[in-house]
Amino acid sequence: MPSDWVTRFAPLIPDSGTVLDLACGFGRHSRYLARLGFRVEAVDRSAEAIAGLTGVPGVTGEVADIERGSWPFPGRRFDAVVVTNYLWRPLFPLILDALVPAGVLLYETFAVGNEKYGKPSNPDFLLRPGELLDVVRGRLKVIAFEDLYIEQPKPAMVQRICAVGPIHPFAAL
Repeated sequence: MPSDWVTRFAPLIPDSGTVLDLACGFGRHSRYLARLGFRVEAVDRSAEAIAGLTGVPGVTGEVADIERGSWPFPGRRFDAVVVTNYLWRPLFPLILDALVPAGVLLYETFAVGNEKYGKPSNPDFLLRPGELLDVVRGRLKVIAFEDLYIEQPKPAMVQRICAVGPIHPFAAL
C-alpha cells in the first residue's frame, strides 16, 4: 500500500510524467504511480526487489547500489522523484539535480526521535529537525512539510516534504 503522503501529492506530478522511485524496495510506489499513468524508473540495490517489478506496465527497474556505486542516471531529469524510508545524505544534490524545473519532490523518511520506536535508530539514518527544509531551500518551493510522530503503519517519527520546481504551476502560489 502506498504512503498516504505520496498518494496525497501525486496529483501534482505533471500528467504522463516520468518518475524516479529511488530506493524503491519492492515497488509499492512504483506500482501505484504506474497505475496512475506515469512512467516510473525504479532503482534499488536489491536484485530480488527489482525482479519483482519485471513485467509491471509502466515500470522500468534497475539494480544499482546508489551508496557505493555511481549515480545510475547521469544527465537524466524526471518530472518527480519519490523517496520513502531511505536516507543517504550525499544523494541530496543529485536528487535535486534530477528534477525538471517543473518537477515534484516527494520525500518521506524517519526522523530524530525514531530511536524510541525501533529501527532505524542510527542518527546517520534519521533526519535532523527541519533537515528536508534545509535541503530544498533556495531550489524548490515547499508545498507541504511535516516533522511528526505517526502511529500507522507503525509508530515512528517521520519527516516529509512535498516541494516543487520554480516553474511548476504551484510554485507561484
